[in-house]
Amino acid sequence: MNITTDQLVETVKEAFKDKKGKNITTVDMRAIEEAMCDYFVICDGNTPTQVAAIYDRVEELVREKLHEKPVKIAGTENCLWVAMDYVDVMVHVFVPDMRAYYNLETLWADSKISVEPDMD
Repeated sequence: MNITTDQLVETVKEAFKDKKGKNITTVDMRAIEEAMCDYFVICDGNTPTQVAAIYDRVEELVREKLHEKPVKIAGTENCLWVAMDYVDVMVHVFVPDMRAYYNLETLWADSKISVEPDMD
């Protein structure tokens, strides 16, 4: 199956919403020459347990719909910040205080940032 980066981003956001992820943000870095990937897709989970549920759902839904697996997953030991590497798309799931501390969105100031409205 030949998937597009946009399909992957949309599937990740769908998985975030399935598990009630908050502050869903897409950082489009395609215009930045030195960027490590095309997109960051970021959300918050309220607790480490919810972060684990969200990253599990991302992995499951992307595999089911797009037949893709992440190259690497890091942060599953404590689930305060889980990063999933899908090469062109990096998925980040944080507990809120870790997200505020690292503030990934500001690292790529020249990128296009879009925020999804929370479901509640």
